[in-house]
Amino acid sequence: MTPPSNSRPSDPRGVVSDDRALIQSYLAQHPRLTAGALSAARHFLKWATTHGITHTDLDPTAVDRFARHRCRCGRYSPGQLRNPGYMTDVRRFLRHLENAGAVAVPDGVDRLDKYLAAFAVRLEAVGYGKPAYDARLSQARHFAEWILQSRIPVQEITDAAIEQFARHNCRCGIRTKRGRRVAGTGTADRCRGARRFVDFLREQGVINPTVQPVTPKVDPRLDGFAQWLNRERGATAATIRRYRQEAGRWIDSLGTDTKHFGAAAIRSIVLDQDPERSRSSIRMTVTVLRTFLRFTVSQGLCAPFLLHAVPPAVRRKFSTVPRTISTAAIEDIIASCGATTPVEIRDRAILLLLARMALRAGDVWQLRLADIDWGAGRLRLHGKSRRATMLPLPQDAGDALLAYIEDARPVVSTERVFLRVQAPFTPLRSSAEIASIVARVLKRGGFSGLPTGAHVFRHSLASAWLRGGADLDQIGVALRHASRDTTAIYAKVDVEMLAGVAQPWPGVES
Repeated sequence: MTPPSNSRPSDPRGVVSDDRALIQSYLAQHPRLTAGALSAARHFLKWATTHGITHTDLDPTAVDRFARHRCRCGRYSPGQLRNPGYMTDVRRFLRHLENAGAVAVPDGVDRLDKYLAAFAVRLEAVGYGKPAYDARLSQARHFAEWILQSRIPVQEITDAAIEQFARHNCRCGIRTKRGRRVAGTGTADRCRGARRFVDFLREQGVINPTVQPVTPKVDPRLDGFAQWLNRERGATAATIRRYRQEAGRWIDSLGTDTKHFGAAAIRSIVLDQDPERSRSSIRMTVTVLRTFLRFTVSQGLCAPFLLHAVPPAVRRKFSTVPRTISTAAIEDIIASCGATTPVEIRDRAILLLLARMALRAGDVWQLRLADIDWGAGRLRLHGKSRRATMLPLPQDAGDALLAYIEDARPVVSTERVFLRVQAPFTPLRSSAEIASIVARVLKRGGFSGLPTGAHVFRHSLASAWLRGGADLDQIGVALRHASRDTTAIYAKVDVEMLAGVAQPWPGVES
C-alpha cells in the first residue's frame, strides 16, 4: 500500500477516500474483524479528520486525545470511549497503520516483535514447558507492544522501563489483553517475562549490553559496615547479607551525621517496631544495631556511651522445648513422596537428607555435586562456619540422592545439586525454599497438626538420638554445634524421662 501524502487534500471527498482506503486495507489484512473493531477504526479516522490531524501525524498521543474528547461525531456515542475494549481496537488499528507505513515510527524506536520468533526458539531450547513457554512469549509480545506505543528508544530500555511496564494500566492493542488485565498477568509476571525478553535482546546485541540496569542507591555506611564485618569480625557472606538487610531498614532514622546520633532515636528503633514482628526478629534488630554502633565507635564517628542506649532483648534460652515429630510420622511423610515425577524424586531426596542426617536447610541448599564423595559415602557440608565438615551418607539417603541426579535432575552447567523442576532449571534462590518444599510435601500428603519447617527434622532426629541413649556431646558433634549450651536444649525433650528424676514439690505427694 502507498502511504498517504503528508499534505492534506483540499477536497473533503479526498479525505473520505483516504479513510475508506485505510479501512479497506485494514479489513483486507484482518478479514475476521468484528463490527465493533471496524466502528472504532472509522470513529478514530473521523475524529482525526474533524480536528485537522493528518494520517501521518497519528500516534499514541493522538489516541489518548481521542479517548478524552467530548464526542459529537454523529452516529458515534461518548459511551464507546469509556469501553476499554473499544480503545484497544483503536490502538490495534494504529498498529496496523504503523505496519502499513501510513504512520511513521520515530527513529530509534525499534519494533521488538520481529525478535519474538527467535525468542520462542530460545525458550523451547532451554526446556520451558508449554504453560511457562506460552506465558513468557505472551509477556514478551506485550512488552514489545508497550515499548512501541510508549515510543521508548531501544537503547533506553532499562530496569526502570521494565518496572514501568509491569505497573502500567494495560490498554495495549494486543488481542490477548482485550483492554484489561487478566488472571496470571500481574505485576510480578509482567516483570519476570519482560526481564527474560530484555536479557535475550542484550545477548543478541539488540540492546547495548554495556547499559547497566538502574539500581537503587545504597547508603555508603552500609558498604563500610559490610567491609568492617568481613575484615574485623570475620563474618561469613550470609551473615553480612542479613546484617546489611536489617541495618538498611532503620539506618535512615539515625540521621546522616553520625556525630549527632541520639539515644532517643536509637531506642525508638527497637521499641517502635511493627507489632507483627516476631521476638526473634526484634532480637536480630538489637544485635545488628549494637554491632553497627560498635562499627561507628571503632571508626571514631560516634560516642561510645551510645552503646548503652540500645534496649536489651531478653532471650531465655531454655524457656521453650524444640518442636519435634515422632519417628513414625516422619516415615509416613517420607513414604508420601512417590518416585514417579521429577518433583517427587527431588523432594524425597531432600526429605531423607533432612531426616537422616539432621541437616540444616542451608546445608541442603548449598550442596554441590563436588561435595558428594560417592566412593567413601560421605557429604562435605559447609554449614554456618568457614570450615567444611565431612559426614557419612546413609544408604537410603544416598540412594535417593543418586536417583535424583541420574533420573530427575536437569542436565545443566551449574554445580548446585538441587534445582527447580521447571525451565530454566536454575538453583533454588535461598534456603527458605527448602522449608517451602517441606510445607508442600506435608500439604500434598494430607498431614495436618504437625510442626512445619525444615528444622523440625533436625530437632526430631536429635531427640530420637537422646532417647536412644546418646549423650549430649555425641549429639553436639553430629549436629555440628559450636557450643555445648546449644545442644543442651534437647535435654528437655523427653518429658517422661524428666518426670522420673524430678523431685516432688514440698508438701505435695509425688
